[in-house]
Amino acid sequence: MNNFTSLHQGCAGFRAMPRRQAIQAGVLGALGLSMGDLFRLQAQAKDGQSMSMDKGKKLTARAKSVIQIHLGGGMPQQESFDPKPDAPVEIRGGFGVVKTKSGEVMSENFPQTAKIAGKVTLLRSVVGRIPDHGQATYHLSTGYTPTAVIDYPHMGSVISHELGRRGELPPYVAIPGKIGTAGTGYLSSTYGPFELGASPSKGYKVRDFSIPGGVTRDRYDQRQSARQIIEKRLRAMESDPELLGTMDDFYKQAYGLLTSVEAQAAFSLDKETAETLTLYGSEVVGLRGPDNRFSPKGLAEKLVVARRLVESGVRFVTLDYGFWDCHVDAKKTCLDFMPALDHGIAGLITDLDQRGLLDTTIVWVTTEFGRTPKVNKDAGRDHWASCYSMLIAGGGFTRGQIYGASDATGAAPGRDALPLEDLLATIYHQLGIDGDKELLAFGTRPIEIVHGKFVPALVG
Repeated sequence: MNNFTSLHQGCAGFRAMPRRQAIQAGVLGALGLSMGDLFRLQAQAKDGQSMSMDKGKKLTARAKSVIQIHLGGGMPQQESFDPKPDAPVEIRGGFGVVKTKSGEVMSENFPQTAKIAGKVTLLRSVVGRIPDHGQATYHLSTGYTPTAVIDYPHMGSVISHELGRRGELPPYVAIPGKIGTAGTGYLSSTYGPFELGASPSKGYKVRDFSIPGGVTRDRYDQRQSARQIIEKRLRAMESDPELLGTMDDFYKQAYGLLTSVEAQAAFSLDKETAETLTLYGSEVVGLRGPDNRFSPKGLAEKLVVARRLVESGVRFVTLDYGFWDCHVDAKKTCLDFMPALDHGIAGLITDLDQRGLLDTTIVWVTTEFGRTPKVNKDAGRDHWASCYSMLIAGGGFTRGQIYGASDATGAAPGRDALPLEDLLATIYHQLGIDGDKELLAFGTRPIEIVHGKFVPALVG
């Protein structure tokens, strides 16, 4: 049994959600076939197979990319971004508070984040709908609750569809894999995530994104030449020579990705300094595992790769961290996972700001719902979707703001309730996407990207 499962007990539905196999952009027989098919399908979607019903409003994009840090299982807002220091102990829990420079309070679990609170917005009045892991994660990912009639696309897929690629890399990347069950929905599967298939670390390999082991670059080039010879013969018999000519372009793109130094470097940690990794909290640990050892959590490396990807043009990067389904001993869960999260958030935002990327990159810390206002008999907290907290920064979102407030116990919004759909609509707006735009499902049915309203008070 590993540290992850032995230290943390959650409800049976968490981490047991079914996972649909997403598109794989990679090599087949060392010829880049599946990646070539990816580009072919993308081109088909652009050439006369549009999924759009209308063009929507023309918006000015403030942001180019999103980094989503997802805290699966439901992080407790009371022990993080919305502490209740004046409430009874069964409400406030077992932690104190730390003050930001402006005098606001956060949980004492986030001292590093408190130092850079002037660069972020705390969202204390997010309103969800369903206190169920799978359905709430789907709602977070799509802006819609699950139905048996329509499968809605993940936000990353919508962004991929609407904005396309920005550079060589895929527009939507998941580290190490996609979160929850939401896929491309009624959109083409070409808008699915490129999944790394491995958590970043020194010397790790990205699945399907390199020439297979045992195949040298010369041998790979020879196979490319062999394919070209075969295609020339096919072209002599082909009634539509333009089709094969177009295929050449697809394979050139795939070949370029597999052999591009820049594309490969975007996923690599090899050139990152020890100072940068330390800034992100690479050595920060939580509690001792069953082996009685402290172990780094790996979040820092995920975040550094996420930053490298948006630098290289990726539009939506999603990653998950932690096991937050704390029905039993919420304090223990927080002590284990929050130190690395605190350093990771502060390090990423500081680094993006120093590199001049924060203005165009949205950093979004999400969880599918919050936890109950009152601690239960097992010193844990149960599912709560009526009011919870998130953090957002960059991309034109107002710096140093606390938006909304929960009531005295954190049970419901006390001011400026923020429906999840409105938050998604506002993120789309900052990317230059009109949430009211209608896309086509089943070829004939118009569906809005999201049934939410842009919230002007969230942006500067």
